[in-house]
Amino acid sequence: MQAKSGPSKQSPGRTFTESARRAQIVLAAIEVIAEVGYAKTSFAKIAEQAGLSSTGMISYHFKGKADLVQEVINEVMRLSAEYMVPRIEAAEDYRGKLRAYIESNIALLEIYPAHLQAVTEVLTNLKGDDPQRIGFAEATRSVMDTHEQYMREAQAAGEFREFDTQVMVMAIRGAIDSLVVRAATHPGLDIAACGRELADIFDLATRKTP
Repeated sequence: MQAKSGPSKQSPGRTFTESARRAQIVLAAIEVIAEVGYAKTSFAKIAEQAGLSSTGMISYHFKGKADLVQEVINEVMRLSAEYMVPRIEAAEDYRGKLRAYIESNIALLEIYPAHLQAVTEVLTNLKGDDPQRIGFAEATRSVMDTHEQYMREAQAAGEFREFDTQVMVMAIRGAIDSLVVRAATHPGLDIAACGRELADIFDLATRKTP
């Protein structure tokens, strides 16, 4: 059970200064989207949040709002993979990898709360036929296919019981996504405890018992 890595921060052809400025704008966009919502987010608000003198500096680095929003999605995926993958790979067996996947995913709510709220806000507001939404859906489907394969491998290894792997993966993803939404409206929520509880639930749901 793994998370796929996203793009690196600095792309070929950009100077360090250009990459740093793009990262600054993306972070400001994430903070604004998380605070005021996708619909009310504008280049003017992002420029103010980033401390830029004009919106022209954003337009220099991004073709438009859609381009910037795509980079927001990319950044959230990159940070998620950067945090989760080492923890998942460190687990010694399939049960441990499943627990690490769930707990590290939930832990992102404490480490990058604005990032997850922002990407959820973006995807909620994009139309069904929007290329960005379609692209994210395809990437998510690819990741879920990979997770299903790990589930089948765990079943073959005798660590997981027999079950419909597609249904199980959907249940895990749905539980995590629901917690992201709840955390946005319940600041006092014990994120770590929720992560442990979800990991316990799905460990019991998947493990093979005598």
